[in-house]
Amino acid sequence: MENKELIENGQAVLGIEFGSTRIKAVLINQDFEPIANGSYTWENTLDNGIWTYPLEQIHEGLRTCYAELKKDVLNKYSVKLTKFKAGGISAMMHGYLAFDEKDNLLVPFRTWRNTITGQASKELSELFGFPVPERWSVSHLYQAILNKEPHISKIENVYTLAGYIHYMLTGKKVLGVGDASGMFPVKYDNGKANYNPDFKAKFEALAGVKALGLKLDSVFPKVLMAGEEAGTLTEAGAKFLDPTGDLQAGIPFCPPEGDAGTGMAATNSVAAKTGNISAGTSVFSMVVLEKDLKKSYPGIIDIVTTPAGLPVAMVHANNCTGEHNYWMDLFYEVATLMCGAGNVPKIGKFFDDLIAKSLEADKDCGGLLAYNYLSGETITGFNSGRPLFARAENAKFNVANFMRVQMFASLGALRAGMNILYDEEKVPVESMTGAGGYFKTEAGLKYMAAAMKTSVSAMETAGEGGPWGMALLAAYMVKCSEEKSEPLADFLEKKVFGSCKKTTAAPEKDLVESFNIYFERYIKGLAIEKAAVENL
Repeated sequence: MENKELIENGQAVLGIEFGSTRIKAVLINQDFEPIANGSYTWENTLDNGIWTYPLEQIHEGLRTCYAELKKDVLNKYSVKLTKFKAGGISAMMHGYLAFDEKDNLLVPFRTWRNTITGQASKELSELFGFPVPERWSVSHLYQAILNKEPHISKIENVYTLAGYIHYMLTGKKVLGVGDASGMFPVKYDNGKANYNPDFKAKFEALAGVKALGLKLDSVFPKVLMAGEEAGTLTEAGAKFLDPTGDLQAGIPFCPPEGDAGTGMAATNSVAAKTGNISAGTSVFSMVVLEKDLKKSYPGIIDIVTTPAGLPVAMVHANNCTGEHNYWMDLFYEVATLMCGAGNVPKIGKFFDDLIAKSLEADKDCGGLLAYNYLSGETITGFNSGRPLFARAENAKFNVANFMRVQMFASLGALRAGMNILYDEEKVPVESMTGAGGYFKTEAGLKYMAAAMKTSVSAMETAGEGGPWGMALLAAYMVKCSEEKSEPLADFLEKKVFGSCKKTTAAPEKDLVESFNIYFERYIKGLAIEKAAVENL
């Protein structure tokens, strides 16, 4: 079936993901190929010490993104988008969206980027004997209780961003197991997963929680597995997504997932001993485990799940390309000012050319050093961040060295966490696949392989990332409803990635040595970052 006919018949599948810097929508065909897209650019703000996105902008961004998708469909196929076969919502994991019984937001959205829940994270990690990171929803909830914040007595529902949007579209308070595992620890048993009952009982027995009469099963969304149906688009939901009234109600939606789950789906990394890396504004690696880790590593290694419920060791760094992008935008502004807008390449090519120049850098990066800490970085022990650039007196300060340092700085905290999995836990990894903006260039793939000490692949769909992965999970739900279900790993391997082209970079000796030299300088220089945090 041609794409135009497919769209006209409502057989395309939609995936939408709320990323840190862009909201993106992708429509895919029966061959799982992206056929249309839309996006909305945004940026979180630091408001009264809280990293947040206003609720109004969340709504505006969703509608604008979908409107851009409709426009792309109309321009490409001369078809008005009124229906699709299935859809799914994904978003940055963790965080805290608390509502009262009338669905009023009680406090501004607290995103994953906040590092304000240290006491709660520590106490819960000790209580459970299980790492509970600061960014997890339960850490935010318990910290609010410890702080005796006025809103806690009014809490009716707590969502992740994906769970909230799904509720607005379908009226269903549900969450995919992968995203749920970033709200509260889950337990997988006989093909199903739910919030860990032992941990849940311990949490509800805490004095502050017990005094509120708070029950997690009523406050947090219900946990669903990949392939399960999670409600349909309501009349109100259709109008919410598409205020023009063109969109029809009744479209089935799959369980909403976090960006970790969609990253796994988009990189075919849901089977044991596979791994993936999502690198954009933040960066995280995930390795699907065969068995539990020997130790707990709070603040460094999280345990989440695949969309099918298998345990995953996750190393999450809050900062990746954000600071790098600020420098690139500055260079582009300078180039435009000096040469005129018509004489400067489009910004994508401008970025690519500068990054390619980094491959000519000196092995020691000319003695340069950078920290990309726009916010705190738990892995290296920082509750707050200060972006920094430093160099020795005799440093070789040129474009190639500067660009390579920016690319390496994006991976410093990630490497610190991965060293534990590789060196202490001896976790086997048969393959690593990347998705996200960092992998759009050849240099990015090469640098990731050098930093991770293993071959890393990027699919031809690497730039599609999360929204495409979300669309795949929606398509998997359709398949499960129409045919005898098969494991998600088999569906992805056989149906989606069997003929998918990919580029693989093995660790190159010179780049491995270059990264190791930089990483040693990075670790030693953390004292500079500490001084900046304490004094600036």
